[in-house]
Amino acid sequence: MRKLLVALTLLSASLSTAALAQQGRGTDAEQKACTRDVQKFCRPVIDQGDFTILACLKENRAKISQACDQVLKNHNQ
Repeated sequence: MRKLLVALTLLSASLSTAALAQQGRGTDAEQKACTRDVQKFCRPVIDQGDFTILACLKENRAKISQACDQVLKNHNQ
C-alpha cells in the first residue's frame, strides 16, 4: 500500500511514469490510471502527504475513473 501512496503522490507532481516504474513505485498502468484523477480532484492537497491524497481519492470515488477505482480496489482500498 505504501508503494501505491508514494506513486500517487509522485504522479501528482507530474514526474515521469517511466522513472517511477524503474524505482518500483507502482506499475506504469497504475500510475496512468490515477494521474488525471489526482490532478483533477486532489490538486489542493498534493503537498499534504500520501494518506491525504488517498483519502481524497476515496472521498471522490464516485467521480474518479473506473481504472483508478480498480487500482484502489487492487490495493484493498
